[in-house]
Amino acid sequence: MNSKKSLASIAGIVALATFISKIFGLVREQIVAAAFGVGAVVNAYAYAYVIPGFLLILLGGINGPFHSSLVSVLAKRSQKDAAPLIETITTLVSTILLVVTIILVIYADKFIDLLAPGLTTEVRNMAILQLQIMAPLAVFAGLIGIGFGSLNASDQYWLPSISPLFSSLTIVIGVGGLFWFLGDKINAPEYIQFGSIMLAGTTLAGGLWQWLAQQITQIKLGISTLKLRFDWGRDGVNDVMKVMAPATLSSGMLHINVYTDLYFASYIENAAAAMRYANFVVLTPLGIISNMILVPFLPVFSRLASPENWDELKMRIRQGLILTALTMFPLTAIFTALSNPIVTVIYERGVFKSSDSGIVAPVLLAYGTGMFFYLARDVLVRVFYALGDGQTPFKISIINIFVNLILDYFLVKQFQTQGLVFSTIGVNIFSIIALIWILHKRLNSLPLKQWLFIFLGLVLATIISSFGCWGTNQLLVSLWDEKGLLIQLINLTISSFIALGIFLLIIMPLKLPELQILFTKISGKFSR
Repeated sequence: MNSKKSLASIAGIVALATFISKIFGLVREQIVAAAFGVGAVVNAYAYAYVIPGFLLILLGGINGPFHSSLVSVLAKRSQKDAAPLIETITTLVSTILLVVTIILVIYADKFIDLLAPGLTTEVRNMAILQLQIMAPLAVFAGLIGIGFGSLNASDQYWLPSISPLFSSLTIVIGVGGLFWFLGDKINAPEYIQFGSIMLAGTTLAGGLWQWLAQQITQIKLGISTLKLRFDWGRDGVNDVMKVMAPATLSSGMLHINVYTDLYFASYIENAAAAMRYANFVVLTPLGIISNMILVPFLPVFSRLASPENWDELKMRIRQGLILTALTMFPLTAIFTALSNPIVTVIYERGVFKSSDSGIVAPVLLAYGTGMFFYLARDVLVRVFYALGDGQTPFKISIINIFVNLILDYFLVKQFQTQGLVFSTIGVNIFSIIALIWILHKRLNSLPLKQWLFIFLGLVLATIISSFGCWGTNQLLVSLWDEKGLLIQLINLTISSFIALGIFLLIIMPLKLPELQILFTKISGKFSR
């Protein structure tokens, strides 16, 4: 089989699986919102899930350190050597993470107090119990990450990429079933604790289901069993750990800013729940589009790392950044103009009322303004990885911890929950400036003035299209109101297309070659 076609096929599988998982993730959030709204259960869950969620992303995520280290080592070995090595790594990792689980259960109250000292007694007690229930996710996070790596090394991509769906589906079934049975009484004093336990319990069950699905496939492929192996001196174990340990530390530094934000959020009523709901709306398109941009560009950057190829590398960096802008800026225009109707359409059902939309919508607006900066930073970080430099992004991430702390302190006073989001945007802007400046020096200058002119034009187009989108929606509401889900969807669709049309009309005179690349990518997806 042609390797190029194989890579395209793999990227297509991962993209489709990611899309399906994101859709189910959105349904999960809609069920949780309908059942609990912006209230004590979800606020407690936002804090209780911080550590288990961090471990699932860090250890169990695709492209995470466990996944990357296993793929890099197993890809160089025969399949008959895979099972003993995977079993040994599984035993070692499980032993360590079992200790972490026990610590989380025993000291759950200390961890919650450290993360969120400003919680009310009710929310604090809920968060402690939820963390104790979800603590075993620490073990499953490691096992899922190992499953990702071992399956990908065996050319299995569909199951690892689709497996997060199992976690979402478990919550949908458990919480959705309870809400169907109890209705609005789910938040009554006599049932609220049970609802809180159900949310945490189904989250744990989802992690178990995700791991079991991977484990069954590993056993069928003959690359792993449930056998414990304590042969930690086995050939290959040290190779895996040498990659896994520093990668885990480096990746973990990026999540400290999340802890800082939640620390400040604990002093703001319903801030954690609002950030959770708004962030997921933004991450749904962001996750899908980031795969389209980051997956193809990383190998391209790597092939151009030699000095003789730097002229083309600069052109590819520009392509990556402008493609990011062309996909993110129209979404920014839509999210900032239509934050309230978007939240209404997605979440406003069950106990999630218009008053809850009023809490979440301003936070969505804030997240929307930062979409480009989030993805652009990731593009630039991949350039450094391609150049064989992981230290520079790591050092900048350490500085970012202090930048985020300072911005949180000042912006929360001025903007409350929105301030926490603006702080994150500020950190990403700082990272982009630092990374571009270092690349400018390292690659013997980048055409920064030319790039600045292009991005000023794109920002202007974004602002104008945002106002056009908002005005269109206001006009439609005045013509036929916005009652009923169908009317709301029609209003959103028309207003969004108007925003996209205005954006394209304004940027056409710039004659960007990246626009043609984007059209080609989109038409290619639809023609398949």
